[in-house]
Amino acid sequence: MSKKGKIYLIPTTLGDSEISSVIPSNVVDVIENLNYFIVENIRTARRYIRKVSATKNIDKITFFELNKHTDISEISTYLNPCSQGNSIGIISEAGNPGIADPGAVVVKSAHQQNIEVVPLVGPSSILLALISSGMNGQNFAFNGYLPIKDNERIKKIQELERKSKSENQSQIFMETPFRNTKMLDAVLKTCRNNTLFCVAADITLSSEYIKTKTISEWKKQKPQINKRPTVFVLQAQ
Repeated sequence: MSKKGKIYLIPTTLGDSEISSVIPSNVVDVIENLNYFIVENIRTARRYIRKVSATKNIDKITFFELNKHTDISEISTYLNPCSQGNSIGIISEAGNPGIADPGAVVVKSAHQQNIEVVPLVGPSSILLALISSGMNGQNFAFNGYLPIKDNERIKKIQELERKSKSENQSQIFMETPFRNTKMLDAVLKTCRNNTLFCVAADITLSSEYIKTKTISEWKKQKPQINKRPTVFVLQAQ
């Protein structure tokens, strides 16, 4: 019986930054040696691979697309190359596969099939925002995307603020870039004046902006974050 291939969790850049500044060289080596990839978006994955390795033949790569449109019955077949000794890379649109990303489904299946999972080092906007916020890094929660409807969003923000206060827990969340301003306004309207709030936009890019202030301080001067990838961190005092 041939040895099974591995699953490599491949990080990507968080924007149009230089590969060498955020992606370790061993990740480049792995990409250059893989011909099977499970990706959230084939077009952007191809662009990323070309940027990483100008010499790699993209046409020889087999891509499996994994997103909200993927038929759940197809996912079980995505790991078939591993049984033939071929390793597979998972590439996310979210920086690191498995966090706020459908890649977790494949990783779970890999464990069930006794396929080795290899996480590779790369930028995580969530962790980078947390460690640069000055908030509690020993007790924190990532809440993903908050509700879109105004009343549901406000209710959720109130819930996170209460939980942060009672458990001394940093609360991390995100929003689609074009709705950032509405999220910021909702937080400033809802939270107490002494609650700490970090806005971390364009992380790892030349336009990077990371600031932690109290709600009352933010009300005096709001940052311009519309359409900029942003992570928010909140901690009640």
